[in-house]
Amino acid sequence: MQINKDMLIGELITMNDMIAPMLMHAGMHCLGCPASQMESLEEACMVHGIDCDELVSGINEVLSTME
Repeated sequence: MQINKDMLIGELITMNDMIAPMLMHAGMHCLGCPASQMESLEEACMVHGIDCDELVSGINEVLSTME
């Protein structure tokens, strides 16, 4: 399983139970907000001042060890 920065937050948090904690650890504490569910990961990273490419890479690295 691989994620990308165009995926919606709502989609990501239903893909794998580990994704929500990783996003929260990165600084996205508003995952329960209805508006965040329709934001892309790239948009959410921009709002929170997070390097999206670095976050995507880190999440994909963790997910690859779970396969």
